[in-house]
Amino acid sequence: MGAGLMLWLSGAMAVFLAASVSLRSYVDNGKLGVLVVALILYTLGNLMMVRLMRESGMAVAISVSAVLQLVLASAVGLTVFGERPTLQQAAGLALGIIAVALIVWPQRGQG
Repeated sequence: MGAGLMLWLSGAMAVFLAASVSLRSYVDNGKLGVLVVALILYTLGNLMMVRLMRESGMAVAISVSAVLQLVLASAVGLTVFGERPTLQQAAGLALGIIAVALIVWPQRGQG
């Protein structure tokens, strides 16, 4: 993945993370407007994923996006909402990080 694509991925992850936080907020307060904002953000994030899939392939784009969303949402759950993962869940997060590193690791002969 090139630098421009990584920047686009970062933007998509920010949008998905904002959507996750909005949805979690909706769970707490039940305000319909918050749910609508979350749905709009998820739609925007998925539209941003189209470019990632076009340029890096569906398997890479979706895999990297899913694991990054998992890790980032867990970090927000931990820091903002006070949620604590079990040891097994933390190990799963660590394996997810290793998986993303292996997926995006540059290979010889590819530019």
